[in-house]
Amino acid sequence: MTYRDSNGSVSGTGPRAGGALDLQQLRTFLAVHRSGSFTAAAQLLRLSQPTVTTQIRSLERRLGRTLFDRLPRGVAPTSEANDLAARIAEPLDALEVVAGEGGADASAPPVPLRLAGPAEALHALVLPALAPLVEEGVRLRVRTGPADGLLDELRSGRHDLVLSMVRPRGRALLAEPLVDEEFVLVASPSWARRIRRERLGRQGPSALCAIPLVAYDDDLPLLRRYWRHVFGVRLTCEPAVTVPDLRGVLAAVVNGAGVTVLPRYLCQEALDDGRLVTLLDPEEPPINTAYLVRRPGPMGHPHLEGVWKRLVAAASRC
Repeated sequence: MTYRDSNGSVSGTGPRAGGALDLQQLRTFLAVHRSGSFTAAAQLLRLSQPTVTTQIRSLERRLGRTLFDRLPRGVAPTSEANDLAARIAEPLDALEVVAGEGGADASAPPVPLRLAGPAEALHALVLPALAPLVEEGVRLRVRTGPADGLLDELRSGRHDLVLSMVRPRGRALLAEPLVDEEFVLVASPSWARRIRRERLGRQGPSALCAIPLVAYDDDLPLLRRYWRHVFGVRLTCEPAVTVPDLRGVLAAVVNGAGVTVLPRYLCQEALDDGRLVTLLDPEEPPINTAYLVRRPGPMGHPHLEGVWKRLVAAASRC
């Protein structure tokens, strides 16, 4: 059998396949297959990376086949690896559940559930839904950040659950659509009176040329998307104000800084009490899907399933 070294080149010929398969090697293999990385698997299993590499190479020698090809970042499973993962995933996951139940220490303090996502969505959607669980013994450790970084950290075991506005690619993570966020064009009542909805509906984006725009950053991602989806044109204006937090954008616009585009869930309260006004009501507003994302396999944290179900139930009422 040939196998590839850390540079991706064929480094030698292993012994003939044979011998009983080692359960720990299979567990390590499944962690590498799911995470797409020896490094991430080592972190998940609390092993050193050399130990993971040794176990995978030992398993390859026993099977007589290559299981992973090295990439510039991570590894790619071979077809043989995919076949093996399909055969062993369910029984190994079931075994992990049984082992976890047998090893639980009722006297130990509860392990915090590590939750991550964008600050605005956690603030408006997630934490209000989960707050009542704290009295029931759930402990939370919440982190915020950009989606790509949080998903990479989820793969490596740093989080138990991530709320992501980006659907993860590949099979290393499981993603369930949670809620569709609708984007709305809003301004304070004073700006809305100066712009006039009828004029905006008649003239389109040209009616907003002289109006200050408030955005998340200089690229105006939400505004550009709205202009493209609703008006069918490319937005070329510079923002008057940028705030790297949509809650800050909301505060600026409520207090008269100008016009912006926000997720409806974030500004619904301000719309209800009249501090903000929608400038348009398109038949098909732009939307974005938020996903709950976790690693494959059994829900290892004792409260993960309950938190997952609570968030899904809360989203269904939005």
